[in-house]
Amino acid sequence: MKFPIALQPYTIREELKRDFLGSYTKVAEIGYRAVEAGLPPEGITIDEMKAHFDRIGLQVMGCHAGLEQLTNGLDELTDFLALFGAKYVAMSYRFDSREAVLEAAKQFNAAGAALKARGVQFLYHNHDWEFQKFDGESALDILLAATDPELVKLELDVYWAKKGGEDPAQFMRKLKGRCPVLHVKDMEPGEERFFAEVGEGVLNFAEILKAAEEIGTEWLVVEQDACRRPAFESIAISYRNLTGMGVVAP
Repeated sequence: MKFPIALQPYTIREELKRDFLGSYTKVAEIGYRAVEAGLPPEGITIDEMKAHFDRIGLQVMGCHAGLEQLTNGLDELTDFLALFGAKYVAMSYRFDSREAVLEAAKQFNAAGAALKARGVQFLYHNHDWEFQKFDGESALDILLAATDPELVKLELDVYWAKKGGEDPAQFMRKLKGRCPVLHVKDMEPGEERFFAEVGEGVLNFAEILKAAEEIGTEWLVVEQDACRRPAFESIAISYRNLTGMGVVAP
């Protein structure tokens, strides 16, 4: 089991506000070779970001976006992704009914088709609310059934799947060929179920990684929504632990 490891920079969002390019230098120094990052902030051009990433040996493998960006801002977004050689766009949504899921499925199919025409794969990224049931079926299962598996794939977040009441590895085995990117973070024991660095909590990563190999996952993306330690220390621990599990591709 070998996977390229990327970082979702939401984990270091405050550090990026203070020093955008310097923070990415630190990410590369830890060992990450890719990030799931979108357009740079005002004051830094895309060309400047690309030149810096080339210097430090960092690539962009994908990004997160909203529906507005996937309609009115699609050309700018896909031009950015093409420049960096990225091929994934992920988004999240909230549903309050079965009808809302089915309506969103139509929008996601359309967005997925528009992206596919530009060589980019649409991914849906879950939290825990997608495991709420409508008429006995989870919102996520409804969504997966109502979308074209070639146009809408999943970026499963194993922490949120666990918090939603699922066994992440068991759920992943329903996703063969449909989960190219996996968000990895861990969960502290106890009632709070706070975020933890990969390998420092209660999730069974031996089974998760075995399932990832079985279903054809291509990327692992480290994300930690909140950290008890300094963020750079947390992402270094996650990377080191994944390296210790023997799954980091050279």
